[in-house]
Amino acid sequence: MKLGRLNHIGVATPSIEASIAFYRDVMGATKIHAPFDLPSQGVKVCFVDTPGENGTNGTQIELIEPLGETSNIRGFIEKNPQGGQHHMCYEVPDIHAAKAEFEAMGKRVLGEPRIGAHGTLIFFLHPKDMGGILTEIMETPKDAH
Repeated sequence: MKLGRLNHIGVATPSIEASIAFYRDVMGATKIHAPFDLPSQGVKVCFVDTPGENGTNGTQIELIEPLGETSNIRGFIEKNPQGGQHHMCYEVPDIHAAKAEFEAMGKRVLGEPRIGAHGTLIFFLHPKDMGGILTEIMETPKDAH
């Protein structure tokens, strides 16, 4: 498996509004996308762009706040009341080929590929199989970058 570009770092937060203020006022972020609900994932999401080279976009920060009592990240916030790094997301050109490769290596895929916050197919890999990091794999559109 060839490592793809780091697309974003997921940061769980008890308050997207407070996190937006932090990234804007402390970290100097100038491009903060409008928050939106992603009920299928049980989260409210907000992307913060970091600057890349020559005016391009760098890696994004994906702020995720629990949405509803059954949110998958509610337990994370209970253990980490201030929030913190939740996952790292890497790009691949073919999600199904990537899933098959990870499974062939004995890595635990958490669920089937599904539509993620960017509107493309994603899946997650168990942190115990990925150096202690919950890892998201995201298919990128052919015309991306």
